[in-house]
Amino acid sequence: MDAATAFRMAPLVIVFPLLALLSNLVLGQRLGLRLAGWLASAAVGFAFLVSVLQFFALQVQPGGTTLELAEWISIGSLQVPWAFKLDSLSVTMMLMVTGVSTLIHIYAIGYMRADVRFQGDPSRYRRFFVYFSLFVISMMVLVVGDSFLTLFVGWEGVGLCSYLLIGFWYEKGPGGIGNAMAGRKAFVVNRIGDLGFLIAMFLAFWHFGSLRFEQVFLKAEAMGPAAVGAATAITLALLVGATGKSAQLPLFVWLPDAMAGPTPVSALIHAATMVTAGIYMIARNAVLFDLAPISSGAVALVGALTALFGASIAVAQFDIKRVLAYSTISQLGFMIAAVGMGAYVAGMFHLVTHAFFKALLFLSAGSVIQGIENGHPVSHSQEHLDPNDMRTMGGLRSRMPVTFAGYLIGGLALSGIPPLAGFFSKDEILTDAWQTHPVVFGLLSVAGALTAFYTGRQLWMVFAGRPRSESAAQARENPPLMRVPLLALAALSLGGGLINFPGLHPLGTFLQWSLEHAHLTEFDPAVAGLSTGLALLGLGTAAWAYGRRPLTVEQPEPVGGGLWIALHRKWWVDELYDRLIVRPFITLSAILAERIDGRFLHDWVHDTLLARGFSRTAGWLALGFDLRVIDGAGNALGQLIRRAALRLRALQTGYVRNYAISFFVGLVLMVGYLLLR
Repeated sequence: MDAATAFRMAPLVIVFPLLALLSNLVLGQRLGLRLAGWLASAAVGFAFLVSVLQFFALQVQPGGTTLELAEWISIGSLQVPWAFKLDSLSVTMMLMVTGVSTLIHIYAIGYMRADVRFQGDPSRYRRFFVYFSLFVISMMVLVVGDSFLTLFVGWEGVGLCSYLLIGFWYEKGPGGIGNAMAGRKAFVVNRIGDLGFLIAMFLAFWHFGSLRFEQVFLKAEAMGPAAVGAATAITLALLVGATGKSAQLPLFVWLPDAMAGPTPVSALIHAATMVTAGIYMIARNAVLFDLAPISSGAVALVGALTALFGASIAVAQFDIKRVLAYSTISQLGFMIAAVGMGAYVAGMFHLVTHAFFKALLFLSAGSVIQGIENGHPVSHSQEHLDPNDMRTMGGLRSRMPVTFAGYLIGGLALSGIPPLAGFFSKDEILTDAWQTHPVVFGLLSVAGALTAFYTGRQLWMVFAGRPRSESAAQARENPPLMRVPLLALAALSLGGGLINFPGLHPLGTFLQWSLEHAHLTEFDPAVAGLSTGLALLGLGTAAWAYGRRPLTVEQPEPVGGGLWIALHRKWWVDELYDRLIVRPFITLSAILAERIDGRFLHDWVHDTLLARGFSRTAGWLALGFDLRVIDGAGNALGQLIRRAALRLRALQTGYVRNYAISFFVGLVLMVGYLLLR
């Protein structure tokens, strides 16, 4: 098969999941619940094979191609076809998204089978995979679009799917609406970032007359220094979009609450799809960011601060998934900092390896949670223990050995321990920061040490010691269908560093075909030694604090004090947002609803001004004008006709002689009149 033929097959990455979606939606009940998950998984698997074909096609034609499928928008100078941009950057994302998503889909078949029974609604099993297929479709549109507008369609699609899947069990959660509120929070916060993306699109068209990436980039490069102002404005607006979609300061608050969705949803959002969109978008617009050093510096600083901020909060959480959520925020900060520094290869490398080990950690966490739920409590009080609370776990290493092995590998990769995948990708980012941005390097180094600490804390609290609840004591390993994806992701987390191994840089060389200004980062033993030392320090501190004695629900944290309280309360960011934004919004809404809408618009404008005015006007028209004028005129005309009729009635006698005399008199008068004229 030649490259042109392989490129023409690219739309199948969307067609296969779309067919699965339609089949489950239309024929789902006939196919049965068991086939719904396998159909969706097979579709994503086939999409992965198509992505592999695109990879091999690029080996023959490194420059890639733009595949125009149909005319979409044609309004004056605005020409936006529906087209796919197939180059090394988009194909890297295609491989990562479809490959990791396939494993998550397979895992979800087993997980959701038990989850829908546990939640008491097996009928939602098929709906879950409909949403899952739509998520992959949206992400594929995002990464292959050749214009800002096409990318934005996928951008909004993944936002919609996150809303649907975070609130999948919408009637569950605190107060019976907690999960629904989490979905709404994600949707609303992302709309703020989307506004930044929209502004960037408007500015791009205003300054460069196009929304297609190639045309915008060529015009910007041709303008040179004259394009710096426009590029700065556009890229700062894109940064706002990235802070929303990739959960950076200050718009990160939706991602921890996204844990309300089923665990496969968390894995898909955090590892393979939605949160990676911001990093990809910045890398795709590398030409504009290279022209805007102010924006690039802002991106790097926001990423570094987010990395430290997220890691600091993760060290003091007890919910096993919430720790991983703040970990994702922190790791996304590493990637954002990398692309902000112009280290696009390092950022994309960490994006790919992070997908491996973070998917592994989330799926392992889901396995732990389901193992706890499958335990058999002996007392009513234990029956209602939170299965996500790490304080109720412990001793799971022997009860769930495969899950423990997966979590251990994922945790060490996350911590940056050599020779696992996370070590190589994180080391490249730190090396670039050491060479160009010392402040960013310092922030990321501290974040790396904290990462190792909260990872070690998780491993000790969940798997070491003795079980701290009867549910943990009775936990058991999950079915093979859920264990096989863990083994595959563990293998990728172990050997994923080879995709950009120092000295060879296969991923970097591949990405340079589309990112012309991207550079390859050489291995620095000093930086690698420092980062490894910090990681070992973090793991050792966690072992010292949590490995000496098991922690119970009632026991205080071994690392206590005011700082710990601040970290556990997430630096009171939610409370700050509640006071500065949510409460004023609710107060303003109450004022608008009660005073403006209720008292002014309804009571005065509607009831007083309009309703009473209408009643009075209608009364005057009815009684004053209609009765007196209209009816009076009609009655007067009737009286006039009646009186005339009474007078004329005297002429109607019924005698022929009278009529003959009248006729004769009239004739005489007419003849006389004519004679006198």
